[in-house]
Parts: sequence; C-alpha cells; structure tokens
Amino acid sequence: MVEVPDALSSLFSARVETDGDRYIVEVPKSEVSHGAISPGDTYRVGLLSQVTTGSSTPAQPQEPEQDTDPARADTGVPQPPVDEGEIRNVTIESLGDQGDGIAKVERGYVVIVPDGEPGDSPTVEIETVQENVAFASVVDNDGRTA
Repeated sequence: MVEVPDALSSLFSARVETDGDRYIVEVPKSEVSHGAISPGDTYRVGLLSQVTTGSSTPAQPQEPEQDTDPARADTGVPQPPVDEGEIRNVTIESLGDQGDGIAKVERGYVVIVPDGEPGDSPTVEIETVQENVAFASVVDNDGRTA
C-alpha cells in the first residue's frame, strides 16, 4: 500500500503531455477553484503510475471525465474528489447513525463504509458518488486494527 501523508492537499489523475523539450501535467480547474492550489505558487508533486490489479503492466491512462451537467458547468462548485469504481485506502474515523464507518478524504468529503470500525484502514471501492458523500465497499481488510 502507498502511504499518503496528511499534508496531501490535492490528488487527481492526469496525463503527462510532451511539449517540445519539456513535459506538462495539466492540473484540473477544480483544484484551483476549491482552493487546493493557487496559480503561481510552487508545489511538491508526487507521481504514481496506474496499474491494473492482477497485472504487472501499467494500465493505459484514462481521459479525465468531463462534467456534462449543464447546471454545474463552470459554476465553481467543487466536484467530488472520488470517482465510481476508484480503489482507495481510507481510515475509518467514526460511526454514522446507521452504524456504518465514516471516512473522510480530500476537503473533508465523506465516504461511508459498511461494517467499518473507527481505526480500521481498509482498501475500498467507491460504488456510488453523490455531491457530498460517497458509498464504498471493502475490498481488502489488511488495515483492520481489531
């Protein structure tokens, strides 16, 4: 598992593009609009290659999904920091009213994990994404503290 520091302020997927004698990683507009980064500032960037589970070869990069909802287009409303089908390592911080685990990711976005207990650090798959909450299922419990 990859250790992600608490100081991580932004996480997104992007292609590395060639531009003459340099390479460019495009930062999504939403990262600036929700305040994770500011133009003109300098940042430390870490790169993780995308690999498909069960394969030893890197997966083909995917095109970033565009928000096609005209009601939200260019409104400055931050998009959820997770995507359906995404695999994430999370830490359960508390229990919800229904007894499910509550994990928080970038910008305090909530991920609901059934049967999670505070202190657990499971690997989950994001199943449903809504504007302010996502629902996930556990795919690996190696981080369970109990």
